[in-house]
Amino acid sequence: MLQEPVLGPGIWSGIDVYVDFDGTIAPDEPTDQLFDRFADPAWRDIDQSWLDGQITSWEATAQNATLLRARPEEVTAFLQHIPIDPGFPAFVELCRRNGARVTVISDGLDVILRTVLSAAGLNLPFVANQLVWQGGDRWEARFPHRRADCRFNMGNCKCAHRLRGDTAANVMVGDGRSDFCIAERCHLVIAKRSLLRRCKEHELPHIAMSGFNDANAQFALWLSNQRAGSASDSIDSLHPEMLEASL
Repeated sequence: MLQEPVLGPGIWSGIDVYVDFDGTIAPDEPTDQLFDRFADPAWRDIDQSWLDGQITSWEATAQNATLLRARPEEVTAFLQHIPIDPGFPAFVELCRRNGARVTVISDGLDVILRTVLSAAGLNLPFVANQLVWQGGDRWEARFPHRRADCRFNMGNCKCAHRLRGDTAANVMVGDGRSDFCIAERCHLVIAKRSLLRRCKEHELPHIAMSGFNDANAQFALWLSNQRAGSASDSIDSLHPEMLEASL
């Protein structure tokens, strides 16, 4: 269940949309691709240890960063060719037309987000862990947004970045484990993969998608209902079984 009440009509001061990066904006998982290309294959074992719950997300990222062997120009050249979801620019434009603020929040690495988004011609605010060049071909991960009270022990606690958690309609778009906590605090979740399964299990108001092109029309309807001041109707009208029929 939602951990905070859904706000009624006339109470919301705006709409804040939070979007995950790896697997969501960039379906081909740029972080995984970068490590596959430039890191010792042992990074996969470390990642599996995180998936198995043996280490935390930030511990896995910190260890993996030390395995990278690439100069900054090699990293940039590689990442510039990684595509984003073709429907995402239209999603951003839809949000802007409706006065919704879009922020990318990621448990990934800032260098990757900045390079891929820039190559796609997108200038969006984002919050992520840091990948810091140490000279030569060496790197270090840093975690300025890590919180000791993060329920899921993420390097970047996404819940902490909600700008207007008590007054604005909060929307989360994501696909995985790093999105679980913030999704429970949002009024609408646009979800795929394991996040979609969690939405179903916890009965969170959601739109199912395999990509942004699936979600844009239904999200436009939701936004239209917010403008009409029908917050409760907008959620009640979005039946998960209807939204998933086209997937």
